[in-house]
Amino acid sequence: MNIHQIIFSPTGGTQRVSSLLCQAIGTVSEVTDLCVTTAHLRLPKINKADLAVIAMPVFAGRVPALAVERLRKVDAQGAKCVVVAVFGNRAYDDALLELRDVALEMGFRVIAAVAAVAEHSIIRRYGKGRPDDLDAQELRQFASAILRKAEADPCTVPQVPGNSPYKQGGKVPQPKGRRGCNGCGICAKACPAEAISLSHPKKVDTAKCISCMRCVMVCPTGARSIGAVMNFLATQGLKKVCATRKENELYV
Repeated sequence: MNIHQIIFSPTGGTQRVSSLLCQAIGTVSEVTDLCVTTAHLRLPKINKADLAVIAMPVFAGRVPALAVERLRKVDAQGAKCVVVAVFGNRAYDDALLELRDVALEMGFRVIAAVAAVAEHSIIRRYGKGRPDDLDAQELRQFASAILRKAEADPCTVPQVPGNSPYKQGGKVPQPKGRRGCNGCGICAKACPAEAISLSHPKKVDTAKCISCMRCVMVCPTGARSIGAVMNFLATQGLKKVCATRKENELYV
């Protein structure tokens, strides 16, 4: 059974969770990162006998619309599928349900769903260092259960928490270039939404920006951020809900 990782991982946390899970399930035949510019987007070729692991981050309780748009371009071929919603130690709200529903609509046979924790993409102190060793151990246990179900036939669709209709996505701070920007354009080349001007990288198209923080992660001078004031407000706003360690969850 070949495994296809299909991920949208702007800051790397979603990819780490997906990799830990897939390594425990078996050999990974292909990794497809949908978090790239349109010109670099490559879609996987999936067979019915394969297992697809679709991992997406949670943005304000939802799956990023751009990630869903690109995911829908994949030909499911009726393959079995595991959906993974990765959240920053706050909550995953309706994202796991949304991702499961999208995969089913595409023609995947969803056999399991995972909610997993990684570092918060904006306020990195929340969920710092996750997925950690404890997470890795738990994801290996999840993998064993998923593998047992994948080998069973037929496989039932897991019931997952969430609301339908899904919640409205909240407003998320948008980063921009600040003092220290040398105009190198690395952020513009890496932005999956193509919201940054290559010739004027300090500028951002606020209508396109999805606040994925990829530009913040790749900036070599640390010149991109949401700003000190917004950082403080976001930190305080998340302090109560992110204070305790959230656990990973498996639905089969």
